Amino acid sequence: MSEQNLHTGINVPGVAVTITETIQETPSVMTFRFDREFPSEAGQFVMVWVPGVDEVPMALSSPNSITVQKVGDATTALFAQKPGEQIGIRGPYGNGFPITGRTLAVAGGIGAAPLLPMAMAGRVTTFLLGARTVAELPFRTVLQECTDLRVATDDGSTGRHGFVPALFDGLDLDQYDQICICGPELMMKAVLDRLVDLQVLDRTYFSLHRYMKCGVGVCGSCCIDPEGVCVCREGPVFSGERLIQSEFGTYTRDASGQRVHLGRR
Repeated sequence: MSEQNLHTGINVPGVAVTITETIQETPSVMTFRFDREFPSEAGQFVMVWVPGVDEVPMALSSPNSITVQKVGDATTALFAQKPGEQIGIRGPYGNGFPITGRTLAVAGGIGAAPLLPMAMAGRVTTFLLGARTVAELPFRTVLQECTDLRVATDDGSTGRHGFVPALFDGLDLDQYDQICICGPELMMKAVLDRLVDLQVLDRTYFSLHRYMKCGVGVCGSCCIDPEGVCVCREGPVFSGERLIQSEFGTYTRDASGQRVHLGRR
């Protein structure tokens, strides 16, 4: 089958999958399992077509699932889907996180989704997870079973009272071969700044989220300054060293290409 991207009008190959199960991970996050597996590297993404609404990029949380936070029209429509209904999937696209030796995973909220396959495969030594409150911590139980999970909450309802970068206190970063990060961009920028201070930037990898229309490097909507590379094709995973002089943590772009400046916490 093929699906017409609503933004560009380009016909792109994709497949229809049937939702087999929905799992409420948190009040605002849901996992959708479907009847087909998509072998991929942790950190790659797929373009998800919600019939009649939109097509949006999402990370795979397993070979046959996506984990979604309700934030806009497409995700709201997706949350209304029930087992037995169909959505469209194309991909996976982009690159994944490097997995060699000992890995420190760092996630904020829904950012845990692309890192979950690494943890489930026993590739994550330590997992730092943050959210606004205990109710918004996804995958907490499963992560406790497969890795050394350390938690921070903004309101102090569980774990460390504060933001994710505080979890680096007392952690020997020399024991890790790579540090893989995903989450809200301001959280990741705070982590980047902390890792610069700790002088371990050469082993860091960040998964970027940008507005995407095609997902294959044709439309250019996800280009980042100053290099002009497409996040969908060159990323979504970038080294911290590559991001340090980029727009990362300063602004993104909306559907029209206008800059959207990120507020500071």
